[in-house]
Amino acid sequence: MKGTNEQRAGLLAGFAAYGLWGIVPLFWPLLKPSGAVEILAHRMVWSLGVVGIALLVLRRWAWIGELLRQPRKLALITVAAVVISINWGLYIWSVNHGHVVEASLGYFINPLVTIAMGVLLLGERLRPVQWVAVGTGVASVLVLAIGYGQPPWISLVLAFSFATYGLMKKKVNMGGLESLAAETAVVFVPALGYLLWLGARGESTFTSGGAGHAALLASTGVVTAVPLILFGAAAIRVPLSTLGLLQYLAPVFQFILGIVYFHEAMPPERWAGFGLVWLALTLLTWDALRTSRRTRMQALAARQAAAKHAEPTADGSASSSAMTTPTP
Repeated sequence: MKGTNEQRAGLLAGFAAYGLWGIVPLFWPLLKPSGAVEILAHRMVWSLGVVGIALLVLRRWAWIGELLRQPRKLALITVAAVVISINWGLYIWSVNHGHVVEASLGYFINPLVTIAMGVLLLGERLRPVQWVAVGTGVASVLVLAIGYGQPPWISLVLAFSFATYGLMKKKVNMGGLESLAAETAVVFVPALGYLLWLGARGESTFTSGGAGHAALLASTGVVTAVPLILFGAAAIRVPLSTLGLLQYLAPVFQFILGIVYFHEAMPPERWAGFGLVWLALTLLTWDALRTSRRTRMQALAARQAAAKHAEPTADGSASSSAMTTPTP
């Protein structure tokens, strides 16, 4: 019962995390007339404060000394901080300039870009269905480029920056709160410096927009940290395959908001491009679930075979195969 309750709690946390990421386009327009760069700078500064408080409450600070003694890991954290700053900044700009649908496309194609980077940078080998999915994803970008009259740059930059961020996170191998604290610490000084510079020039909306606007800008730290904390709670309670399916909730919500709430246009060629993307993701998900099921079945068969070999013989001794085969 405890395991079932844990999984249920993890599933709810996962839905909440991706749901919040999916509806965050509703929040950024509330921060106008602040520009995307000013909003990004506030997000970095206040996120460090919120995550820092969370780490203090949880008493999780021993990792700081270990990180400072590892220059390579610090360099990877710095790269991660730069690419996630690009990703966040462009996403905020996209939402506040009427490109919510195109931004959602970036997160739809992100899994395909991640796979392509795995092949090109890590030498990973793809299964046939994965190749078909990646090829379909490339075709979707070509269709959208024809429809837009140019490549969907917003989608591509968002997808590649987030895929690069994921690659850096994989190499760093830190917890969600710890890595966010380290990344925001890297950009804290330039972000704070930019905000002080805006204030000195009399262009800071934090000071000129009133207390309500200042509170909204400060809340960017909470908007950033809460979904991440929920995601962390889900990651340790539900299978990775389930998280893989939940990740599509965010761009689905963003896509729906772009059409229904922000009333962005969806001409036929854009529907065709998105249709190809969804086909690619369907193939990718089907292949992942099939592979996961096959792996589980093989593991179960191996355990059953090991148990059968370990059964005692009629005279009470273990079978010879069990005696000569070491167990892990």
